[in-house]
Amino acid sequence: MDIFRTKTVEQSIRDTEDPEHQLRKRLTATDLTVFGIGVIVGTGIFVLTGQVAKELAGPAVALSFVVAAIVCGLAALCYAEFASTIPVAGSAYTFSFATLGEFPAWVIGWDLILELALAAAVVAVGWSGYFASMLASVGLELPAAIAGEDPVVNVPAILIVLLLTAILVAGIKLSSRVNLILVITKIAVVLLVIVAGLFFVKAANYTPFIPEAVSTARVEGLQAPLIQVLFGITPVAFGVIGIFSAAAIVFFAFIGFDIVATAAEETIRPQHDVPRGILGSLAICTVLYVAVSLVVVGMQHYSELSTAAPLSDAFTAVGHAWLATIISVGAIAGLTTVVLVLMLGQTRVLFAMCRDGLLPRSLATVHPRYGTPARLTVIIGLVTMALAGFVSFGELAELVNIGTLFAFVVVSIGVIILRRTRPDLPRVFRAPFVPVLPIVSVLACLYLMLNLPVQTWLRFLVWMAIGVVLYFGYGYWHSRTATPWQKRAAEREGG
Repeated sequence: MDIFRTKTVEQSIRDTEDPEHQLRKRLTATDLTVFGIGVIVGTGIFVLTGQVAKELAGPAVALSFVVAAIVCGLAALCYAEFASTIPVAGSAYTFSFATLGEFPAWVIGWDLILELALAAAVVAVGWSGYFASMLASVGLELPAAIAGEDPVVNVPAILIVLLLTAILVAGIKLSSRVNLILVITKIAVVLLVIVAGLFFVKAANYTPFIPEAVSTARVEGLQAPLIQVLFGITPVAFGVIGIFSAAAIVFFAFIGFDIVATAAEETIRPQHDVPRGILGSLAICTVLYVAVSLVVVGMQHYSELSTAAPLSDAFTAVGHAWLATIISVGAIAGLTTVVLVLMLGQTRVLFAMCRDGLLPRSLATVHPRYGTPARLTVIIGLVTMALAGFVSFGELAELVNIGTLFAFVVVSIGVIILRRTRPDLPRVFRAPFVPVLPIVSVLACLYLMLNLPVQTWLRFLVWMAIGVVLYFGYGYWHSRTATPWQKRAAEREGG
């Protein structure tokens, strides 16, 4: 069974010219950068800053953001090279098909489905919480059954996903414009936090900048990090090691820059603009994260920071609670763009898989008026609404983290392989120090994966097992790269 058959770069690019499955090129480098900022700046900057400063890093949380940004930057350089070489929808799935083969590509595509679907639903639930809280602050209490901590049906989450689904169906340019407006709103709020917060910074709060290291409680059973189970290493809070422990958590505040690569096929000058969008959005968000973290730990001693709403509570602590409401507005705008871009990325990955025949090809039909994969967008919208409206996630959200890191590992390996197998390909952007840089990227991502709980690994393996069954039951036989006898067998089975 030839499960490692590859799809040439030339064939991938030819597929984008099929009128029935051709996406419209409407995006620029600016659009892509804004998409990247839209998905990166979300709950991470509004929540994680206080949590990791209080529990793991102290004022040195800014250094944790820098470490996490460096790890992300390694993977981002690999994504940028791939996107400039293979400007086709699908991101890591498409890159894997060209380098590792069809089955590894299916595995990474199936992984991305899990990552993006769960992430969009989880963030939609978070959006609902902020929205309900903002309404409550002006005297409009929503019933607990539709918007509480454990609602029967999470109506606000369903409604925001429904609205964003309609926007995504209506066209990539409209989606880009809506995203731009919301990104401007949340960046304005973030800048307000930085500038206003500077007036309340106390130098004493930065001392000690790196608190003395202390051992954390040993976690037992399936909740324990895999690295603890395998090597007996118990994570440490504070100190230099605490900075890296915190980096393993705040790393996830940067998740999303890779989704920019899924829009490569809809970019006017993808070879130049996609790398700029990926690296530009990551650089801007790193500066914002570091600045916010320095201001927040300067306003309040790290031991007193809130872990639920550190930015809002920091201003409340200094007697300016009215700023908390403005921050909530920024959080709502921020989470809206995160859901929008996650659903966009999910649609484009599935679009690429359907166009290749690994999933029903009819779903990859592009709407004649809007130029978007409307059928897939609606399906993804319905699934996300169901997850956000009726499912309680809890620790399932950690599957988003392991899925993302797995994709980073595969893309980093793929860069090395494509350099060796197709050195003739034109590469407008070339990642530096290959193969050293991709190898370091793989090792860094694997280290962060080892810090995730055992139960997250088990759930991830179960999802992968389901994907393997689906591939050999459908995708292998219906793939457009399948041999003639496989296609005949699939037709007989279908008949």
